[in-house]
Amino acid sequence: MPFARLATATTPTCHIGFGLAAVGRPGYINLGRDHDLGENRSVDALRARTHELLDAAYAQGVRYFDVARSYGRSEEFLAGWLAARTDVDDVVVGSKWGYTYTADWTTDAERHEVKDHSVRTYERQRAETVELLGDRLDLYQIHSVTPDSPALTDKELHAQLARAAAGGVTVGFSTSGPGQAEAIRAALAVTVDGEPLFRTVQSTYNALEASAGPALAEAHDAGLTVIVKEGMANGRLADPHAPDVLKAVAEETSLGCDAVALALILREPWAGVVLSGAATAAQLASNLHAAVVDLDEEQLARLAGLAQDPGAYWDQRSRLPWH
Repeated sequence: MPFARLATATTPTCHIGFGLAAVGRPGYINLGRDHDLGENRSVDALRARTHELLDAAYAQGVRYFDVARSYGRSEEFLAGWLAARTDVDDVVVGSKWGYTYTADWTTDAERHEVKDHSVRTYERQRAETVELLGDRLDLYQIHSVTPDSPALTDKELHAQLARAAAGGVTVGFSTSGPGQAEAIRAALAVTVDGEPLFRTVQSTYNALEASAGPALAEAHDAGLTVIVKEGMANGRLADPHAPDVLKAVAEETSLGCDAVALALILREPWAGVVLSGAATAAQLASNLHAAVVDLDEEQLARLAGLAQDPGAYWDQRSRLPWH
């Protein structure tokens, strides 16, 4: 598996990845976006910002980069950076299919993305991804599997994904929604010719939404690499929006709320890669401090009290506006 390359890395930040959801398109739901990106969100401006962040992440030891067909031009931006950085041969590149970007580079589109897990969409988006990333694509994930997703039962799709795996691409899936644990366990049961299909899982897990933890531990025990997304809860765990208890613990560590929030995930034995979704170089540097945060039992107990009911968490997330 490509993630074996990460296993030999020795930098403190080798278990932190960089996801391009916030910089591959002008509109997203993260809090503080207007301050982070400003008014100029042209293709050239966000390409330059993305390349700056990729340079900074790589220089600081990050070796996993995560994009998706629905993250605007994220694949294009990453492909351009990889083409320019011919010396970079030790990174793992993951992308996702299953959502089509429909916002046409605007922030006020009626619909920013359309979900479809059909074989037809897979074939179209796989071709689009390969055209951009070519043989640099290591991991291809089904985007946002839920318990009712047809991707869990579509045998034709499973056969196509198995062929991709036989060709050298690792096949994984991501999850979202209050039923993440159920979706993870259902995906673990998917086999082709008696062999498990999926080798990675990417799920939302953070101080506010920890319900997928036991299922992610099961996935890890089954041999899957676990990637954690939305560790900052779309900005809800960063200053100035962070809960008071998180601010207090951050002050005690002399680091940012974001670093503490990500450190809380990194300490989980099943967490293979924890994504930073930084939109600025300062945010990225602060996120990477998570690798050196040391939390004691009393602090962990206080932070554990932040966990919300999954239904309430995802309802609040669904109300975050695109901007």
